[in-house]
Amino acid sequence: MNTGGSCWPETVAEARALQEALRSRLVVGGAPDLDSVGLVAGADVSFSRVANRVYAAVVVLTYPGLAEVDVATAEGDATFPYVPGFLVYREGPVLERAFAALSRMPDVVLFDGHGLAHPRRLGIASHFGILLDRPTVGVAKSRLVGEFEDPGPEPGDTAPLIDRGEPVGCVLRTKRGVRPVFVSVGHRIGLEQAVDLALSCCRGYRLPEPTRLAHLRSNACRKSNGG
Repeated sequence: MNTGGSCWPETVAEARALQEALRSRLVVGGAPDLDSVGLVAGADVSFSRVANRVYAAVVVLTYPGLAEVDVATAEGDATFPYVPGFLVYREGPVLERAFAALSRMPDVVLFDGHGLAHPRRLGIASHFGILLDRPTVGVAKSRLVGEFEDPGPEPGDTAPLIDRGEPVGCVLRTKRGVRPVFVSVGHRIGLEQAVDLALSCCRGYRLPEPTRLAHLRSNACRKSNGG
């Protein structure tokens, strides 16, 4: 999968300028009907606990059956400092290499992170959606911005995520008795469709299967390298 070999900023000022430039290219809505999706991918990153290393994994599954058809991993040094709201620049270069190593191109990608639910409305799911020119969805384990009320207790129950008076995502209960996840549009998909996709990819766990498996693979990659 060719990602075009992006140039990644080295300073916060450069990163902020790139976010502002990419934001103008973001497309909300317009994705194909889920019936036309044949492959869905999950992407996640793990950081070394003993060194400045990043381990990325992308897992491609059939949809809606969710059978694994391709996996790619990559590792490398983190070259950007840890700055809240700019984590994509710390994770992105290594994650981009993992995408480039795929032999099967997914129709849509779920990221363990945010899309529009970001201070500048451009989280990792939105950034990579533009980079890959693919529909993308952010499915995060924790809130970055916004206010919400807890959704109902049943799988599929939702509540809006509102930031500065603007709806930026949806708080989704994926399993009874567990904390909800935070779903937001990445690129080329609408929020209702993003929520439907995330929920349809759940198989009895809190996280949708694509990002759950990517999380396991990135952690396994980290541990096998002593991280």
